[in-house]
Amino acid sequence: MLWASEGRSEATRERARAFTDAGTVADLVARSDAVFSVVPPHAALELAESLPPFQGIFVDANAVSPATAARVGTTVERFVDGGIVGGPPAPRLYLSGAEAPLAAELFAGSPVEARLVSNASALKCAYAAWSKGSGALLLAIHEFANAEGVWEPLAEEWARSLPQLPARLAAAERSAAAKGWRWVGEMEEIAAAFAADGLPPGFHEAAAAVYRAG
Repeated sequence: MLWASEGRSEATRERARAFTDAGTVADLVARSDAVFSVVPPHAALELAESLPPFQGIFVDANAVSPATAARVGTTVERFVDGGIVGGPPAPRLYLSGAEAPLAAELFAGSPVEARLVSNASALKCAYAAWSKGSGALLLAIHEFANAEGVWEPLAEEWARSLPQLPARLAAAERSAAAKGWRWVGEMEEIAAAFAADGLPPGFHEAAAAVYRAG
């Protein structure tokens, strides 16, 4: 497996020690049959546009709207739409497009379960709309209850009538502290996807604001 060390930190170099260093992104692309793009959502299109001419398969596995995925697809010759759900030890990689079966074959025998669907970016949006959107709602409720001085009785009521919420709030706080900055763009992409289908974008515009403030 290749990686490009140009412009990367020493910590990243240490993590990538097991991989072959191609030096630059351009050299990496030139030596690859397939490129998987997994970056913060706001950088997905920029990355695709920055690549040199490439004859291999390009898999955009970023948390972007179907419209953004389609724009990425116009910048490469062989495009596969992707979406990652879950993490180690057994993530699912959803893939769509004419060459999705070829991309899925690359993961045969690996811990990654590749699944073919009709619209991978839409599925990822729908999944994260709940998983991360509901987390942002819990964070906002916590802040509101604190501001109004009712957090302690609310927490007691949750423990009695909604016992799953305290653990979910704690998980949302941990996740937001570690990587909430990455979810701002994802929530904005989901809001745009909802709006494109005539649905209210405000849920996830608000979620983006919660993660931005965090």
